[in-house]
Amino acid sequence: MARQGEKTRAIAYLRTSSAANVGADKDSDKRQRAAIEAFARTHGYALAGEFYDAAVSGADPIAERPGFKAMLERIAGNGIRCIIVESPDRFARDLTVQLTGHDFLKSLGIALIPATSPDHFIEDTPTAVLVRQVLGAIAQFEKTSLVAKLKAARDRKIAAGLKCGGRKSHSELRPDVVALAKKLRRKRPKAGQRSLREIAAELAKRGHLSHSGKPFTARSVNNMLQT
Repeated sequence: MARQGEKTRAIAYLRTSSAANVGADKDSDKRQRAAIEAFARTHGYALAGEFYDAAVSGADPIAERPGFKAMLERIAGNGIRCIIVESPDRFARDLTVQLTGHDFLKSLGIALIPATSPDHFIEDTPTAVLVRQVLGAIAQFEKTSLVAKLKAARDRKIAAGLKCGGRKSHSELRPDVVALAKKLRRKRPKAGQRSLREIAAELAKRGHLSHSGKPFTARSVNNMLQT
């Protein structure tokens, strides 16, 4: 917030859709600049910089515009929290891009002010409210659809007898240790099968320990043998 008597610092943003309207002999950027500068003088703003997207469609999302991205990088480090454009359609012609772009800037604490209509993004018109509701419904639908697709994929794996999710087994994480445990269980010179604790001790002797750095428990060894 600027102190009383101080001007609020702002950035000017210009955009021209057609390459045919870009150049020293064209007046698109000149007209926009003049409107922004006049508004700034009248309303107590001090322009601290300008960014221009030349030959960039008004339907392009703001994240895809090189000038706009450069402006956000500049703003991120200089504390300026106000962008002035000539008019709402200079920011974006597409209503959806306008609203989503404005909401994004708002989430960053950045005010967007069109010189020809300063209250455009402050007042929630019925159309703006409707578009936001539709966008929210679409986002919820996409999320629900994704969840349903993931569940269907899990169900197919389970039906096919495949493991799906959960903690990975010893055979998945350390197949070499599992193979050795089974070999030790089968073969024991001049005696019967080794016990689970004996197998755990032999694994430790050969340098195979649990994730905690201790010998495997009898239960862990049993799990290995069951895979």
